[in-house]
Amino acid sequence: MELILLRHGKAEDSNPGGDAQRALVEKGHDQARRAARLLHAIDRLPHIVLSSPRLRARETAETFCEAAEIPGPVMQGWLDCGMDPETALQELRAFSDFDRVMIVGHEPDFSSLVEWLLGCSGSSVEVKKGSLVGIEIHPPAWHAVLMFVIPPKMIGKR
Repeated sequence: MELILLRHGKAEDSNPGGDAQRALVEKGHDQARRAARLLHAIDRLPHIVLSSPRLRARETAETFCEAAEIPGPVMQGWLDCGMDPETALQELRAFSDFDRVMIVGHEPDFSSLVEWLLGCSGSSVEVKKGSLVGIEIHPPAWHAVLMFVIPPKMIGKR
């Protein structure tokens, strides 16, 4: 399975409703649209998009799917803040019928997942807002092959 990580885009610094209700700002929506255009251009659109239920991740996933003209995201509680790499890999087994799966979520969870899958440690990975990371995995095995890391500044312009 190809696993594509899309970290949520730029969001509000705070929200009176709490962290879970922080919405994307326009730059965050733009980051999601640009990610969709890039993956479409390189023929790497996901077959399914899974998202954290937090507002900023959900909006990133929805904007991505709309721009990519693919079905909307499926909310997954295990992608919420505090995601555990081993749990993520176990949960991804349920989606093994899909060749290419995108997950939309948070830091430091994504960096921890990438480090864990690649056998790295010591804060050697940082997934910035709006970044794309492509990894080849074979659940339930824990090892992976890094295919690409694309920070938002390299994804293109509006």
